[in-house]
Amino acid sequence: MHPGPDDGGAYGGSRLTSEVEPSPLAFDGRGGAFAPAVSGVEPGAVEFRILDAVEDEAEWMADVLAALVRAPTTLGNEEVGQMVVREALREIGLQPVHVPMDAAALRASPQASPFDWDVEGKQNVVATWGPGAAADGRSLILNGHIDVVSPEPTSQWGGRHPFSGDREDGWLYGRGAADMKCGLAAILGAVKALIRLGLTPHAPVYVESVVEEECTGNGTLQTLLSGYRADAAVVAEPFGAAITTTQVGVLWFKVRITGVPGHAAEGRNTVNAIEQSLHVINALRVLEAELNVSPPPPFDLFAHPINLNVGAIEGGDWASTVPGWCTTHYRIAAYPGTSMLELKARIERVVAAATQEHPGEASVLYGGFSCEGYDIPNDATLVTSLAEAFIRQAGSPPSLVATTGTTDAGVFGHAGVPAVCFGPYAEQAHGVGERVYLPSVIQTAQVMGLFISDWCTLSG
Repeated sequence: MHPGPDDGGAYGGSRLTSEVEPSPLAFDGRGGAFAPAVSGVEPGAVEFRILDAVEDEAEWMADVLAALVRAPTTLGNEEVGQMVVREALREIGLQPVHVPMDAAALRASPQASPFDWDVEGKQNVVATWGPGAAADGRSLILNGHIDVVSPEPTSQWGGRHPFSGDREDGWLYGRGAADMKCGLAAILGAVKALIRLGLTPHAPVYVESVVEEECTGNGTLQTLLSGYRADAAVVAEPFGAAITTTQVGVLWFKVRITGVPGHAAEGRNTVNAIEQSLHVINALRVLEAELNVSPPPPFDLFAHPINLNVGAIEGGDWASTVPGWCTTHYRIAAYPGTSMLELKARIERVVAAATQEHPGEASVLYGGFSCEGYDIPNDATLVTSLAEAFIRQAGSPPSLVATTGTTDAGVFGHAGVPAVCFGPYAEQAHGVGERVYLPSVIQTAQVMGLFISDWCTLSG
């Protein structure tokens, strides 16, 4: 198999040594090689059967991925993609089950992120492969999310439709190709190959396609609340030849400033709410800088691990009126171990100090992500088992990395289910020209196949 488009020693935003810089177009995960760094481990006869069977599903995986990408599954429109997932699961021989979003149950959970939009009618999809747990098997969740972010501005895609699913020179293009429909395709392909070989796991394997990973993580949380738990979970996010073991927490918040409107020709006795929001942005940038001083390992590998993003701004309604209101939307990260309550209190103090000398009001509101960081020890059984499966497929160790983003691995981990991320090589997630390298989808599925065999124990 080809480990990456340039056949280098590190890819997928990972780096095996401090001398190898990650691609600027891929997720920037940083860490070190799996230790002990055993290489050259040859698969046995059964493992070669699995590797070959997965490779035989390459075209099927690419077709499923293209169909998924052509489904524009932005927030509120996820069902069109879940239909593709259900069809693929039935083709494999599994029965998809609807796991509907339950607003009341989510809001009652202390782990849920706050939301102010309607989730009625939204469905997660779960299929169960295998019988009840046997003594020599461990259960497993294979998880991916169907939702994608907006492709705007579409004018920058250079004439390529953002939901095209086009294939060119080994790449498949489109919003969601990277984040993370490529991972869903790899999960489905791995399970399809194992079932075609007549193999059966000795403990249940749950294949999940969830909603709302991009805004809350509540889709995966809903599956947990609905009883789908296992001994471990692998989230197939596109980190390439890397197992992601550490991630930041993320908080979404917005600051609403109420100014004093008036006629722009005079400007007397007015307070421009939009201009006041700039003071708040500058003050929050100071907080961001403070959070980046002396980051704890492994985030000390990043030059700037904690990022504040000013994601949207709304304010005013007339060019000749001093605006009396402005709402600015933010995303900020936090290291594992940082309490969201503490971070919220710190933000609120910063906003209050930045606006105290001006008439009007400033309030901090929360909606969307409110999740703490997560990490799993590098010597955890899940990590070592997946790394050893990778070595048998690739002949060299994977990287064990941290990411300055957040994933549903944290939802599992905080609910007591050990979890990591592992997925294909992809570029420009959330950006223009998003794409995935198709050979890496096959590699991911092959590693998944070997790992399922090890973790769950297969017979047949």
